Amino acid sequence: MNIFAAIRVALIALRVNALRSALAMLGVVIGVSAVIVMVSVTEGASNAIEEQIASFGANLLIIRPGSSARGGRRGGAGTATFLTDADVEALRDEIDGIAAVAGEISGNTAMVVDGENWTTRIQGVHAEYFETRDWFPSQGRAFYPEEVNSGARVVILGQTVVTELFGESDPIGSTIRVGTTPMEIIGVMSMKGQSSWGQDQDDTALAPVTTVRDRILGYDLGVRDPVFTVYAEVAGGADTEMVTADIEDLMRVRRDIQPGADDDFNVRNLGEFIRARNETENQLGILLAAAAGISLLVGGIGIMNIMLVSTTERTREIGLRLAVGAKRADIRNQFLIESVVLCFTGGLVGLLIGIGGAAYIESLDQFPIEIQPSVALIAIGASAFVGIFFGFYPAHRASRLDPIEALRFE
Repeated sequence: MNIFAAIRVALIALRVNALRSALAMLGVVIGVSAVIVMVSVTEGASNAIEEQIASFGANLLIIRPGSSARGGRRGGAGTATFLTDADVEALRDEIDGIAAVAGEISGNTAMVVDGENWTTRIQGVHAEYFETRDWFPSQGRAFYPEEVNSGARVVILGQTVVTELFGESDPIGSTIRVGTTPMEIIGVMSMKGQSSWGQDQDDTALAPVTTVRDRILGYDLGVRDPVFTVYAEVAGGADTEMVTADIEDLMRVRRDIQPGADDDFNVRNLGEFIRARNETENQLGILLAAAAGISLLVGGIGIMNIMLVSTTERTREIGLRLAVGAKRADIRNQFLIESVVLCFTGGLVGLLIGIGGAAYIESLDQFPIEIQPSVALIAIGASAFVGIFFGFYPAHRASRLDPIEALRFE
């Protein structure tokens, strides 16, 4: 019997007991659909996190003030003495392996143009900020170091601010009032989207740190030329851990921290987030594989049970085929094909249900999804393997029946 005839006979046999066949496939359907949904959601979330990390820069070090300690009381993160422009210069000049470094100070302020107003976050940054964050204007230009040094009244707007204040109009060259300070718009930042915690990263404006600090925010933070955060981009090929250690040593000296005393600053390496994400993803992958294995195992046991029942019910049919010349291999292959068709069909149904379920979850705007073709192929292949593995024993048992005894079977 050729393969196509065997498949046709298998489909007829399964259609005769359609309800039983459907119930037998249920375990495979549930297993495959669950795997598709879980993997799609996991991959989508993983890609979203990866994009968020990439938006900061995988080779970026973030330096911030730590916790202050006075009289045995700790003030909490960010309460220590602020970093300064001098720290930025020292990092640029004294640390090998840093490609670019920039400080940032920020606050909220109102922006007004032609009677329209919008309150947004104003970021005062150094000229190298754009390089450290790998985020550049899509229109116009960034400001120059000379403009930072002179406190020039220039500003670059985020896409959200442009939409709210200018609509479809080109803002380049226009004058906007930032707080009480009129400033020239010299650029519009490229679209960045929401952060992983839901913040609109395009609802911002960037200006020279000197301008923001002296003309707009007017903070008195107890130190000269303060910045809230310093971003340092590690040069390609440099050892990030070594650069981090050099930064820590330099900052301890500059902040006069005695040997053995705790640091009052912290240096964050975004590469740590990537490693943590990869570790979490690996653990989740193991859990998903275990869940898939259990579901397919249950489905496979159901398939074997159905095939054993089918073998018993069709004993006379088997005997008749053997009596008229069918080979034992033909009988074995026939039942094995039925088992594979049953599992493969269940896998296809599970795949369609899984894709539909993943698409529904995405439509609720709860999780991003990404359906990998390789995962779909693996799920279908696994279901076919289950059919072969759990169908072999019933098929082999059917092929070993004695023709005479089989014809006598009632």
